[in-house]
Amino acid sequence: MKTVILGAGTIIPDFLKAAAEIESIELYGIYGRESSQAAMEKFQAQYNITHIFNDYERVLNDENVELIYVALPNSLHYNFTKQALEHGKHVIVEKPFTSNYQQAEELFAIAENNGLFLFEAITNQYNPNFDKTKELVRNIGDIKIVQLNYSQYSRRYDSFKQGEILPVFDPKKSGGALMDLNVYNIHFVTGLLGMPKDIHYYANIERGIDTSGIFVMEYEKFQCVCIGAKDCKAPLSINVQGDKGYIHSDEPANVYGSFSFCDNSGNGTEYCTDDERPRMYYELKRFTDYANSKDYESFAIAGQHTLDVMQILDTARRQAKIDFGG
Repeated sequence: MKTVILGAGTIIPDFLKAAAEIESIELYGIYGRESSQAAMEKFQAQYNITHIFNDYERVLNDENVELIYVALPNSLHYNFTKQALEHGKHVIVEKPFTSNYQQAEELFAIAENNGLFLFEAITNQYNPNFDKTKELVRNIGDIKIVQLNYSQYSRRYDSFKQGEILPVFDPKKSGGALMDLNVYNIHFVTGLLGMPKDIHYYANIERGIDTSGIFVMEYEKFQCVCIGAKDCKAPLSINVQGDKGYIHSDEPANVYGSFSFCDNSGNGTEYCTDDERPRMYYELKRFTDYANSKDYESFAIAGQHTLDVMQILDTARRQAKIDFGG
């Protein structure tokens, strides 16, 4: 599939490394502002990208373009994705999928009505370690406590404290710790354990945005706490604790490169991804597998998972009185 990348930010090298190993993806072009020209030229030379675009209309009207990967600031996901779908392009969208549930629902409806593939690039859902965890979680007995902490001090927070508002801390750009980091925790938990019966978001708010927060997910028989922070740092952790054992990782929910399973008698096993694939390889491989086999059912299941997470994010922001505007 001839693919155009939208954006030239920090996630792009990860995408390019993974896409280079996917036979079905042809790196046809990269789109960005003229201020990103040097970065795009570097990517073009390194990965043999055919075209550089500064005009999105040229991308949309190029009949060779089959797939668009949207890696723009959060607030732009909806508009650029909608235009791509309306021009008959398949789309992969970086997390968070959109700014709100209503936008996401509309985009999936457009894709379905036009027979297009629409997919959220969320690493943990397609990671082999996550697949293995779904197999092993039944062996830890009745789940009692689930805890995830993805706290990563952002150098942009230093600028934020000085009054400079960059996109990750800008409510007008759909920023905040929930949308940037805790979203990975929420994807992990809902993908593993399903939708909670209730949620509560306790956020630290500065200038209308959550710089960190504690997210509580209530299930019928256990409680889950997800911590996401960009204004402070702590050891990364994932723990799923049952009455017969536990699952533990010292890695963030977006990487999840290794984890351990241990029963109550102390017997443990370590699991890790040992094939050294790029971090985004598995989600792109899953997308192309679905697309090549025209597996609309699997796309629908993945889409429903995205919609579930978007519904949770909307509820959390309402509780914390975070207003993205528009």
